[in-house]
Amino acid sequence: MWSEPDEYAEAVLDAVERIPPGRVLSYGDVAELVGRGGPRQVGRVMSLYGGAVPWWRVIRADGSPPQCHELRAHEHWRAEGTPLRADGRRVDMSRARWQGPS
Repeated sequence: MWSEPDEYAEAVLDAVERIPPGRVLSYGDVAELVGRGGPRQVGRVMSLYGGAVPWWRVIRADGSPPQCHELRAHEHWRAEGTPLRADGRRVDMSRARWQGPS
């Protein structure tokens, strides 16, 4: 059943909206930025409400895209110039990870 996002979900979505084009955060990075929860909680929020934010900027810690959204994520990454690893299949986390608001 669909429901309105709670306070935690709103905080996660706000954090995701702040990630600049061409940059990414892992699910765990987003949880750290929000200050609570963990990767699974962030993943749950993204699965329920992430369609309204730049979801392709939140990825697994190994640089791989959200499951079942690989092709669309790659389209967005190419359009934004997100640094990819040599294999072209995953984001280069060392170059693309956003360091957060300064």
